[in-house]
Amino acid sequence: MIEVTAKLIRGAVYLAGESVECYITFSNTPAPIHKRSHSNNDALESLAWASAQIHCQCTTNSKVVYPGGNSYTPEEVSTSNTDTSFAPCRGERGHVVLSTKPRILFCDLRLSTGESKSFLYSEVLPNEAPPSYRGQAVKYSYKITVGMQRVNCPIKLLRVPLRVLVVNGFQDISLSADSEELAPSNPFLEVQQKESPFELTIQALQNLTAKRSPSFYNITKSQGKVVRFCLFKQAYKLGEDIVGTFDFSEATIPCVQYSVVLQSEEEIAAGYRRWTNQSSSIMSYTKYHEMCISLKYSQLILPIPLHITPGFSTDLVKLQWRLHFEFVTSVPQAETEEWHAPSTLNIETMVWNLPIKIYPTTPHQISHGLQTQSKPRLVV
Repeated sequence: MIEVTAKLIRGAVYLAGESVECYITFSNTPAPIHKRSHSNNDALESLAWASAQIHCQCTTNSKVVYPGGNSYTPEEVSTSNTDTSFAPCRGERGHVVLSTKPRILFCDLRLSTGESKSFLYSEVLPNEAPPSYRGQAVKYSYKITVGMQRVNCPIKLLRVPLRVLVVNGFQDISLSADSEELAPSNPFLEVQQKESPFELTIQALQNLTAKRSPSFYNITKSQGKVVRFCLFKQAYKLGEDIVGTFDFSEATIPCVQYSVVLQSEEEIAAGYRRWTNQSSSIMSYTKYHEMCISLKYSQLILPIPLHITPGFSTDLVKLQWRLHFEFVTSVPQAETEEWHAPSTLNIETMVWNLPIKIYPTTPHQISHGLQTQSKPRLVV
């Protein structure tokens, strides 16, 4: 028998525009002793061919309707029901929104007992690719699919999951970079190597998220001021902490407690909604909670998980991020010489949403933090 294993060289997380490299190894593993034959023909195993391809599969729930009622391409329909065609989408729900050209790894591979051969599959992820995303109504998932076939046998598929990150708006940022053609030439200066697209993307991410420009917000009710909130910046990377401060020193309305929740808002494009008045889907992640009665100052430290998807937009869905605040307020108490804790409080709850931007971090940081490395295996 032939055992097939796949190993991604640099983890399972990549930025759109990066090159994905995967070692695919075919090994003729010895059969168990009780199944071995004395025939020499059993010592040689062969495969007719093997091919690899990256594809992005999109699945949706009942809230999403595709115009025309058919979400499958003619290629998917013609190949998904046959065992003799290399169809990476075979057996999966949804439809393919992106696929690379298949690359042939070999034809007519023969392996002796104990022999193995490895092939390097390399492919560049398109810049226009949607990100990996698991939402409530829409899901985008990436896989490297390795197809292989013995003579006169059905095709076997080995799938290697990927996570793809997209920097929303990076195309606009890259256009503002200095051009080498416009720079004056100087024969006495050392020639610098041109930065790779990956390095430019990481640099753009750093520039986007490193700027600190504090913003102040006065939270008020009709009866008066509740708190003054300061957020030190509006753009963050995955894995960062959202840090802010609360100033109750000039409040005229007592605040008993507050909570801040990191939330995503998933909005389906108007042309794909099942109902015209369909609302957005809200998902909550990390939360910060504090009892603040009698406090003059407090803080916010809210971590951003590594597994979430940064904000993005496609023809089908738009994902945005926000901070959801809830303030529990009371009525001002009459001033007395000696303060006693009240046995009951008349309270009201007010909510406020503050949009923020979340961008990807380096793929290495995500792979290391989530331990995403895997080694899929298949026996042919």
